[in-house]
Amino acid sequence: MIRKRSLMRRTAVVAAAGAAALVLAACGGSGGDDGSAGHGGHAATAPSSAPSSSASASASASASASQGQHNAADVAFAKGMIPHHRQAVEMADLAPGRARSAEVKKLAADIKKAQDPEIRTLSGWLTSWGEDVPAEGAMDHSTHDMSGMGGMDGMMTAEEMTGLENASGKAFDTAFTELMIKHHEGAVEMARTEQADGAHGPARKMAVEIIDSQSAEIEQMNALLGKD
Repeated sequence: MIRKRSLMRRTAVVAAAGAAALVLAACGGSGGDDGSAGHGGHAATAPSSAPSSSASASASASASASQGQHNAADVAFAKGMIPHHRQAVEMADLAPGRARSAEVKKLAADIKKAQDPEIRTLSGWLTSWGEDVPAEGAMDHSTHDMSGMGGMDGMMTAEEMTGLENASGKAFDTAFTELMIKHHEGAVEMARTEQADGAHGPARKMAVEIIDSQSAEIEQMNALLGKD
C-alpha cells in the first residue's frame, strides 16, 4: 500500500514536472520566437538599412566628387584664362603672314595648338558650373585696360595689338616675342593662383601644365631675344 502510494506520488511529481516543463518550453519558445522576430527583425533591418544609407551617402559623395567640386578661385581662373588664351591665339594667328623667323612661326603654331583646346575645356567647365563664358570680341582686350595700370595678367592693350598687326619681318618677330613673354608671365601667375587656391582637380592640373609649358616657352623666347 505504502509502495503503491509512493509510486503514485512519484508519478504525480513526474507528471507535474513534465507539465511544468512543457509550459516553460512553450513560454520560452514563444518568448524566444517573439524576441527573435522582434530583435532579429530590428537587427536585420537596422544593420542592413544603416549600411544602405551610408553606402548611399558615400555613392552620392563619390558622384559629386567625380563631377568635380569647384570654388570661386576655379571660376575666376576659367573666366580669366579664356580671354587670356584667346588673345594669345589671336597674336599667334598674325605670325604666319608677318614673322620672318621660322622659330617664331613655329612657336606661334605651338601656342595656338596648346591653347585652343584649353579654351574649349575651360568654357565647358564654366557651362557645367552654371557660369557665363566670357564673350568673344573686343572684351578680350578690356580686362587689361580696366586695371588702368597695364594689367598684371600680361594682356595687351588694343593699341599694342594694333601695333603688332602693323608690324612685319624682324620688327614683328621682336614685338611678338617681347609681348608674348609678358603675356605668358601673366598666365603663369594666374595658374599659380589657381594651383594655390583652386578646388577643382582638373583645373589645378591644367594650371600645372600651363606653368610648365609656358615657363619653358618663356625661356625659349628669351633665348630668341638673346636674353639667355
